[in-house]
Amino acid sequence: MAKTSMSQRKTMGRVMHEYAHGELKSGPRGKGGKVKSRRQAIAIALEEAGASKYESKARNRRNLARSKAKEATGRTAQQETEGKARVGARGKRESSRAMGGKNAKTTTRRSPRRRSRSRPASR
Repeated sequence: MAKTSMSQRKTMGRVMHEYAHGELKSGPRGKGGKVKSRRQAIAIALEEAGASKYESKARNRRNLARSKAKEATGRTAQQETEGKARVGARGKRESSRAMGGKNAKTTTRRSPRRRSRSRPASR
């Protein structure tokens, strides 16, 4: 199996944190209840991080993109219970590899803002 990327490891860490704090749920939209098995938590972490050996490459990419979108908009169980809007330090110096930087010299990049489609129609 291929080596996991930094973003995949970060996602797996977040899912295992949710499991350790009793916040990880299974099933669609968490309707399956709390995850009690560590093995199931690891399977969910691998799937969310797009590192599962049982999924296709395209499916893994899609799963990782979905997880990153969830993290960016503050919709993870960890962010909701801890009251955080997002993970990471926007505009701050990156000091650890977990935040995506190898040293403390660079700052986090802002993602480009999307324009809303609320302009009046032209004639």
